[in-house]
Amino acid sequence: MQVQRVVLSSRPGLNGVPVPENFRLDDATVQSDLSDGEVLVRTLYLSVDPYMRCRMNEDTGAEYLTPWRVDECVDGGGVGIVEASRHSAYTEGDVVTSFTWPWQTRAVLSGSVLQKVNPDLVDGHLSYFLGAVGMTGLTAILGMREKGHVSEGANQTLVVSGAAGACGSIAGQIGRLDGCRRVVGICGSEEKCRALVKDLAFTAVVNYRRDDVALKLRECCPDGVDVYFDNVGGTISDTVIAQMNSNSHIILCGQISQYNKDVPYPPPLMDATQETLQRKNISRERFMVLNYMDKADAALRELSQGVKSGQIKVLETVVHGIENMGAAFCSMMKGGNMGKQVIKISD
Repeated sequence: MQVQRVVLSSRPGLNGVPVPENFRLDDATVQSDLSDGEVLVRTLYLSVDPYMRCRMNEDTGAEYLTPWRVDECVDGGGVGIVEASRHSAYTEGDVVTSFTWPWQTRAVLSGSVLQKVNPDLVDGHLSYFLGAVGMTGLTAILGMREKGHVSEGANQTLVVSGAAGACGSIAGQIGRLDGCRRVVGICGSEEKCRALVKDLAFTAVVNYRRDDVALKLRECCPDGVDVYFDNVGGTISDTVIAQMNSNSHIILCGQISQYNKDVPYPPPLMDATQETLQRKNISRERFMVLNYMDKADAALRELSQGVKSGQIKVLETVVHGIENMGAAFCSMMKGGNMGKQVIKISD
């Protein structure tokens, strides 16, 4: 069976910015004769995510991430439909997802890496299994619940960087639903600012490309910052931390501003920022959703209910065609997406 696939053509280098030419579209052949335990799937949607930048390096810097290999098919989050199965858990027509889905139009996978999902959970919006009702949504809700220490009636102010991205857009809404008095988003365009306030009910926004971030943040957070959901790191995070209250909390989710730099994860802080953390007793612990998967099923049900009821709004950017995977990844890394960036491979 002839398929198309995306391979890693070259590495950008430890301090390099990824370009679409780092990826290459190849033709390949998939065996249609299945062995016991195997499943033939047709790809519907693929995901691109910031953590993938680490996988472009020979050393990912994280023990739980394996590097992509040059001239081999890359992989990540995907959702598709079963076309044939020799695994007892799957039958033709099942919708399935995986964290290790190859960037191919069709693939033969071991049933052990797949998970069957119910389209009713997302009202048929199957791409949501890669975002709001998938690993991205889990990261947002469990990050807020496990590290945010939000209490109803405590009049807390939440700040979210990368607020119009896949994870930040959900995290801000969870904070609002859980009782934060103010939810302030930081993002990089007027279009994103409007969406956060109008569609997602953020209290206020800071456009880091246009505003004086420190000044605007003080205006939006007159009582200081109690919870910070950090997706970006760098100077934006230094600015937020400088305005945090004593005994406040940082959810260290991502550091996308640092992913093109050869630095350890999490990257070291400036001395002044580190001093602020210690003097104000601000908690800042790295959050890894994989450590909380025992709570995933309940959290996914809650996310599904929130999305279906309209309490949680979903932002999504959809690009069509496997040939555009590399360009979509690079655009996402530069903030070109609104919400979750997915690529539609087939109907």
